[in-house]
Amino acid sequence: MVVILLPSCFKGEGLIMKRTKRVLKILAGVIVFLAIAIWLVFQLPQFGGRIKGTRLERVKSSAEYTGVRFENKPPQNRDMEWLKNVQYYMQGQVREPQFQVPVLPITNEDLRKSPSQELAATWLGHATVIVELNGARFITDPVLSDVVSPLPIGPHRLHPAPIAIADLEGIDGVLVSHDHYDHLDMTTVKKLAEKGSKFFVPLGIGAHLERWGVRVEQIEEMEWWQQAEIKGVKVHCTPARHYSGRKSMDNSTLWSSWLVKSDSQSFYFSGDTGYAPHFTEIKNRLGPVNLTLMKVGAYGDPAGWIDIHMNPESAAQAQLDLQAEVMLPIHWATFNLAYHAWDEPIDRTLAAAKGKPYLVITPRIGERYEYGKPFTNASWYKGQK
Repeated sequence: MVVILLPSCFKGEGLIMKRTKRVLKILAGVIVFLAIAIWLVFQLPQFGGRIKGTRLERVKSSAEYTGVRFENKPPQNRDMEWLKNVQYYMQGQVREPQFQVPVLPITNEDLRKSPSQELAATWLGHATVIVELNGARFITDPVLSDVVSPLPIGPHRLHPAPIAIADLEGIDGVLVSHDHYDHLDMTTVKKLAEKGSKFFVPLGIGAHLERWGVRVEQIEEMEWWQQAEIKGVKVHCTPARHYSGRKSMDNSTLWSSWLVKSDSQSFYFSGDTGYAPHFTEIKNRLGPVNLTLMKVGAYGDPAGWIDIHMNPESAAQAQLDLQAEVMLPIHWATFNLAYHAWDEPIDRTLAAAKGKPYLVITPRIGERYEYGKPFTNASWYKGQK
């Protein structure tokens, strides 16, 4: 019998191979575990519902649907130049207020009162506004939770909401621009649904609402230029230039702006949008506007960012395109979501409005504005009362 003795180096290599295989098995197990965990997280209701059946057929038949997704026309500029934004972010902007933002509380009793027959608006922060018109009360992009994220981590409010979710009452219509977390909050939606509010939403978003328990008869799912009515007030779904998706940026649901009109007055809610010719088209089709709830914040420098998030100067031009009389600047001061200083949007908005034929109002959070009545702007964003 011949015994072959392997050199010790071969024995060492065999040991290394065994250890390598063991490490690879452990890594494979960790990857599988993480994949399952992520899959389970994405099944949570806050990520929304799945578009299927008749709803999917409506989505696919939309003029804004390309066959795989909704798309802006011309297509969205996707060059975000993240490095440039990061450099901008590191320039030392004060991204959160250094004082307590003044908030005027709204009570449950306030919302139980009959809505005004005239036009009135109360900003609740970010893109959430309560608007009264012709005896109907609307709320835009309802978000009253503390965190805008599917999980308990994420951007927190920079000020308290002026009303607790539990106190929501008396909302006739809910206007939703798109399905991102800072514009559509599951907890707030559930409360509004419980109180019987009617939801006006772009195509596809009804799937999210139904998963959250909103009854089918409470959902009016619309595409651009469609019209509905509530309490004698006409609700028009109008174009916007943005994107959508709750699990990913898949553009699976439509985004929109909204124009709401009575026989004598109107308001326009921009939602999230970049500047485009749709503002002029809205005016040409539906007439001039009395009051706009206009996005002025959460923008970046690169063209790809501005293409879907207007800056204040773009908002000023949109206001002119709509031939609108009064602008209530929104989408700033509530969440730290952009690369600019927290109060930069309002400074630039007021500067851009100088010499323009419209009025900019700067109400405090929770302060009610009545169209056509004198209103005194306070520089609360400068820490002044």
